[in-house]
Amino acid sequence: MYQAVGRRKTSTARAILREGNGSFIVNKLDVDDYFEYDTLRMIAKSPLTLTDSLAKYDIVIRVNGGGKSGQAGAVRHAISRALLEASPELRPVLKQAGFLTRDSRMKERKKYGFKKARKSTQFSKR
Repeated sequence: MYQAVGRRKTSTARAILREGNGSFIVNKLDVDDYFEYDTLRMIAKSPLTLTDSLAKYDIVIRVNGGGKSGQAGAVRHAISRALLEASPELRPVLKQAGFLTRDSRMKERKKYGFKKARKSTQFSKR
């Protein structure tokens, strides 16, 4: 059993990999039911397809925070880290694809006196 945590934006995913036949559960739902769009499913499964280990492991994931896109990125990061724990020889492949890098871009906080994070009110000369 291999465990890892992955993050993207404000989402956090905990992945558990066990030797098995390829079941993929996200928040007690099948991955196809949890991620409605094909692109999000593709992002979540990309480390497994890259390393040809889609049918080798049973994957259970708990993900929370953020939106679905950020959650898919967090799942990808967590699976990549867990695969690295399972077999360290996959590191160059996952590193080359950029799956081991945490995407830390978050929404900037709103400042006092501003309409948004950086948008100010209209300047008036008089």
